[in-house]
Amino acid sequence: MVEYNVFRMSAEEELSKEDLYSFIMENIHISTHRYMDLKNAYCNRYEIFRLPKKPKYKPDNRLSVNFAKYITDTFNGFFIGIPVKTQCDDSHVAEYAALLDTFNNQDDKNAELSKLCSIYGRAYELYYVNSENMICISYLPPTQAFMIYDDSVNTNPKYFVRYYFDADKNLHGSISDSSRVWYFYVTGGTVCFEDEEGELHGFDGIPAVEFYENEERIGLYEGALSMMNEYNKALSEKANDIDYFADAYMKVIGPDMNSSDVANIRDNRVINIPAQDGVNGDADFLAKPNADTSQENLLNRLEREIFVTCMVANINDENFDAASGQAMRYRLTIMSDLAKTKQRKFTAGFNKRYRLIFSNPVSQMAKDDWMKLRFQFTLNYPVNLTEEADVASKLKGITSDETLLSVLSIVDDVKAEIERKQKENDRIAYQTDYETARTTLNNE
Repeated sequence: MVEYNVFRMSAEEELSKEDLYSFIMENIHISTHRYMDLKNAYCNRYEIFRLPKKPKYKPDNRLSVNFAKYITDTFNGFFIGIPVKTQCDDSHVAEYAALLDTFNNQDDKNAELSKLCSIYGRAYELYYVNSENMICISYLPPTQAFMIYDDSVNTNPKYFVRYYFDADKNLHGSISDSSRVWYFYVTGGTVCFEDEEGELHGFDGIPAVEFYENEERIGLYEGALSMMNEYNKALSEKANDIDYFADAYMKVIGPDMNSSDVANIRDNRVINIPAQDGVNGDADFLAKPNADTSQENLLNRLEREIFVTCMVANINDENFDAASGQAMRYRLTIMSDLAKTKQRKFTAGFNKRYRLIFSNPVSQMAKDDWMKLRFQFTLNYPVNLTEEADVASKLKGITSDETLLSVLSIVDDVKAEIERKQKENDRIAYQTDYETARTTLNNE
């Protein structure tokens, strides 16, 4: 059953091979009729390029403005362009989290995960243990994977399915529950498991997490896609009009021109109108009614509505150039609100990520250690280091050093910065507070 873009089944029901195949086919259908359009828009493959060709004698420009990519990259640069800081008071847990993130290049993967959520409305993370006994993290688009939830109030995940097509277009994949993973292939519309018993995956729960842009799993620019297509169509027609005026038809009133004079009106762009009694001869170019003003108004209106619908600021707008730092923050308020909503969704996803990873014995972490982690998101506003330093200096003596340093955007790792500061203070204290030349007097 698909409800609000979510696959669901009864909590007591076991997933049969027939149901698994049905879910896979449904996700492929959604990918073909929804996800593909969203991905094509991001990759600048808009509807304008797929429209039927016009006759050869007519201008047929195909132009596009890639709003989808611009909006997605602008928003995610604002949301997660500054990497998320993972903080923890327990040094042992903090060191393992830092090692895990470094090994998996997690800052880059977080950014890609956020981008996929903006494009499709959702994305997935898959966890597994490699041959080196290290826990690995991979991200997957919804065109290659999906989660099946139960129908309880909590909507708990029951199965995670990943699939792909090999070079011969054969379907392969894997399905995981809370304890085991099975690998399968599809032949003749039938799912076949490579091992009916499956393999233990070592995680206390399904080794995957769904991240999503919003509860409805709607992509960032999905609601404005029709306006983007209309904008590209209007822009292309405007270019066609320019070509038309460059190749205008000539009308000739007067002498009767035969076919030998004008072999092909379409190729030569000449129209002959025989003179009538009392009508003088004339020759000039036919002028098409000018709709330039209407076209410009339509283009400007569509561009404005696209950014308003997506709730993303057009930072290339000329009004931004004259805005002060504080005024620019006000202009970015709507995008900030959208980013904070996504931040809450991602924080919940990060909690699930580390809860699953710490549950695996390979991590050598206690199951509840994930609760010690804190995630600090820093929205990528234009930075005023002087203003930040002023705020930090005013907080000195009021807040802890950790809170004080967290105000400064130039400090990536607060705890590491505190440790460096302590070492620096110890070195200075040793040089100034202790005697370096001592004389020992022996009383004999």
